[in-house]
Amino acid sequence: MQNQPERKNVHAKYEEEKEQEQEQEKKSTTDKQNEIPLMALNHVSRLCKNVKESVDFYTKVLGFVLIERPQAFDFNGAWLFNYGVGIHLVQAKDEDRLPSDTDTLDPMDNHISFQSEDMEGMVERVKQLNVKYLKRTVGEEEGAAIDQLFFRDPDGHMIEICNCENVKLVPQRSIGRIKLPFDRHIPPLELGKKDDANAAKA
Repeated sequence: MQNQPERKNVHAKYEEEKEQEQEQEKKSTTDKQNEIPLMALNHVSRLCKNVKESVDFYTKVLGFVLIERPQAFDFNGAWLFNYGVGIHLVQAKDEDRLPSDTDTLDPMDNHISFQSEDMEGMVERVKQLNVKYLKRTVGEEEGAAIDQLFFRDPDGHMIEICNCENVKLVPQRSIGRIKLPFDRHIPPLELGKKDDANAAKA
């Protein structure tokens, strides 16, 4: 049988644990309220002067796959998808909105970047397709060298291929804010009978 001091200690401990739980619930609710409901990059949109030429480039050079586009869109364009991200091409009504410098390859210019596990293979690919490119390596002094390959699409939009996984991500703030996308960010894939047959042969 507990004496009076023991009962007080048990009650005090219970109240302390209850208060901690309430604080934790309050913190969790606040975190959820502050959380931004984003999942992953869905697509990059690119204006182009010739949709067919751009489709040929992104499928042949980068291996993107042409997919169906919603019929509700009443303007010329195309959707491509691969590697968990889409490229949406839109026929430009005003070509003055396209990049003016289509020849210079400046790594400091706007660009999208794709990660590759075979940089030499990508160099050979752009060579075979007669795509002008710039190749460089940075970060060797820090012991984590990054190979970079830069080139432009037919409309002058710059693209980078890199092996940036060589560099660790070091958050400057709470790592809890970083969301690593998994399969849930991939749009549902509908295969036709022809695609199912090809997949079975693969």
